[in-house]
Amino acid sequence: MTSQIIPVDPFDFIIFGGTGDLAERKLLPALYQRQMAGQFSEPTRIIGASRSALSDDEYRDFARKAIIEHVKAEEIDEGELDRFVARLSYVPVDAKTGDGFETLKEMVGDSTAIRAFYLAVAPGLFGDIASNLAKHGLNEGDPRIVVEKPIGRDLASARELNDAIGCVFDEHQIFRIDHYLGKETVQNLMALRFANALYEPLWNSAHIDHVQITVAETVGLEDRVSYYDKAGALRDMVQNHMLQLLCLMAMEPPSSMDADAVRDEKLKILRSLKRINGNEAPKLTVRGQYKAGASAGGAVKGYAEELGKDSDTETFVAIKAEIANWRWAGVPFYLRTGKRLAERVSEICIQFKPVPHSIFDESAGVITANQLVIRLQPDEGVKQWIMIKDPGPGGMRLRQIPLDMSFADTFEVRNPDAYERLIMDVVRGNQTLFMRRDEVEAAWQWIDPIQASWAENRHTVQGYTAGTWGPSSSIALIERDGRTWHESM
Repeated sequence: MTSQIIPVDPFDFIIFGGTGDLAERKLLPALYQRQMAGQFSEPTRIIGASRSALSDDEYRDFARKAIIEHVKAEEIDEGELDRFVARLSYVPVDAKTGDGFETLKEMVGDSTAIRAFYLAVAPGLFGDIASNLAKHGLNEGDPRIVVEKPIGRDLASARELNDAIGCVFDEHQIFRIDHYLGKETVQNLMALRFANALYEPLWNSAHIDHVQITVAETVGLEDRVSYYDKAGALRDMVQNHMLQLLCLMAMEPPSSMDADAVRDEKLKILRSLKRINGNEAPKLTVRGQYKAGASAGGAVKGYAEELGKDSDTETFVAIKAEIANWRWAGVPFYLRTGKRLAERVSEICIQFKPVPHSIFDESAGVITANQLVIRLQPDEGVKQWIMIKDPGPGGMRLRQIPLDMSFADTFEVRNPDAYERLIMDVVRGNQTLFMRRDEVEAAWQWIDPIQASWAENRHTVQGYTAGTWGPSSSIALIERDGRTWHESM
């Protein structure tokens, strides 16, 4: 089975932070892959912008090296790579002083191509860049502006950032990117629910016992030391990635796939989340920080050792959340995320309720409740666990097996990186997979009381050994409800 590639209109793609880590590892390789797939129309231009004093040729050398390093060797075609770097230009800019923006305006010129500004920079520069774009008339017409997380560190700062961008660009021009929403399996969650008659009638508290969302990493701080110690796992992962997954899993069917129709339903879920504050946080949340141990086959340092100082920042969070609406009343949503855990895996496990009565005698064995497991990474796919008769003579013996759909095995196509899909949606002007302002602020309204409660109640981090599944209290969080964390597929 092959996929259909639909070319997009010509565009100018300007990357602020064009020499940074995100541009090197993700954006330039993603744009190269889309050219390779035949998705560009001509003339399409890519312009790098940052404070570094580079020439066009030096920037093209930077891009070539980035693609060779971050794209699989078998996916590199020298002719296509030459063609790709030839469409690159570079302009030195300073977001604070405004230097270089007039040069950027001259470079863009009077082109009628779609114009997209990607802010791959620290959030503190979002307002300065937006202001300078407006000052030099670069926000005229119908451009798009793409901003990376974090959108603030609390509700107040999120509103300040949104105001700074919103006074220059209209909401329909602002694309707040969460790369998790570009993953193939995340979008398949909507297809699974709303394109099949099988699941939607069961997608409620009458049939689902609980839901687990796990985003586990085996890595530590890497090159995010300064950012991560100020953010922590709650702000870095739960406020955006995990709440977005929860919304897509729990939302009501939208009236259509129109961007605002989808985002309206996600917003309802965020506003329906029961607030966790005061004395509830110690009972419903767990904070952890990894200590020295073994991860990915080797000995690793603890968080404080990597950081070089003591810190109360959490590298692990587990939360028992509830949604106060008719569909989900009484169904707990268990969220956990952390660094230096036992396995790199992101998945959603929907645990159905057991059958109300077994007609089989004890010799048949125990009937295990059905599970639907949606794997985001690695090895994207879906498994439906069901009970069957164990083959062979000798009576009725029951056994649980998975109906397995691995995307890599089912589709004979390359699975695009999330950034490839999202960049093309920016060019198309499709905001379905991007967060609206009220979504971002509603998420912070749920997160802020948890953060405040931790501070007020001195809810200190609990240590866990690197290479394990987090603090023992995270196991207690779910097991005191008579449930257990799902073991990965």
